[in-house]
Amino acid sequence: MKKNYFVIVLFYILFFLLFTACFLCFYSCRSLPPEQPQISRELTGQGLLTADELAEFFCKNNSSADKKHMKAFAQYYIDEARDENINSDVAFAQMCHETGYLTFGNLVVPEMHNYCGLGAMDSEHRGEWFETEQIGVRAHIQHLQAYATTQDVSLKNELVDPRYSWPHKAKFARDIYALAGNWATDPDYGTKIDRILSQMQEFRTSKK
Repeated sequence: MKKNYFVIVLFYILFFLLFTACFLCFYSCRSLPPEQPQISRELTGQGLLTADELAEFFCKNNSSADKKHMKAFAQYYIDEARDENINSDVAFAQMCHETGYLTFGNLVVPEMHNYCGLGAMDSEHRGEWFETEQIGVRAHIQHLQAYATTQDVSLKNELVDPRYSWPHKAKFARDIYALAGNWATDPDYGTKIDRILSQMQEFRTSKK
């Protein structure tokens, strides 16, 4: 009788321990925050940040910027990048790097609507000019598409990048790191864009 009693007590103890372990495991799993998707460093693909997020991130780095205007500007990047299967997060980060968050200050001036230093080499070759912001953004996206694809991949929108055919003949880049010594002579070019993308990731995570 005592032996049976001992077995029954042991069974209930083991059952209680097993139940407690399962409960704690289930509760802890439910308590963990969902893992945030990471911003890709690939040139092609879909970006993660919305126009609101891009605009807010930009304004944190350039306090003089108008958020309403920046939201519309960011939407150009999202729309144009989506049409050509280019990562809008990467393109926007590259714009931030190339223009110093639209402060410019080198060869390119705001009126040029040139957001990626397209054709800017020296005082005699200051870069390409585009009529509007959207056309300037489109040229930027198309130039990235020229680097990230082969010649058999056609553009969806009308060609506005006057230097579009040149990368297809001599250049190819799958991600931001391959742009170093390729898009730009700076060996740290990809790392600098990566730094901005990491800041964008931290910003996006902090908003969730």
